[in-house]
Amino acid sequence: MTHTCRNCKQTFTSELQYELHRDTCSSEALICESCGEQFSERRATRDGWHYACPNDDCDGTGLGDDLHSVRDFSVAANPE
Repeated sequence: MTHTCRNCKQTFTSELQYELHRDTCSSEALICESCGEQFSERRATRDGWHYACPNDDCDGTGLGDDLHSVRDFSVAANPE
């Protein structure tokens, strides 16, 4: 049985993985398209106008450019 997160649409094969994910996933969270990290909106901005990925190794910036709300972002399976 698979479990799907309502916020970010990511799927999990075990209930434990899903429960652990749910503890950190929020509909107000952001996902960086460049590095795949998920974080709170508060961590991505200092002034409320300019947004950047808080990951030191990533150059992702801008809401709608590299940073997306988990509500608007979906994880697609990698076709093989």
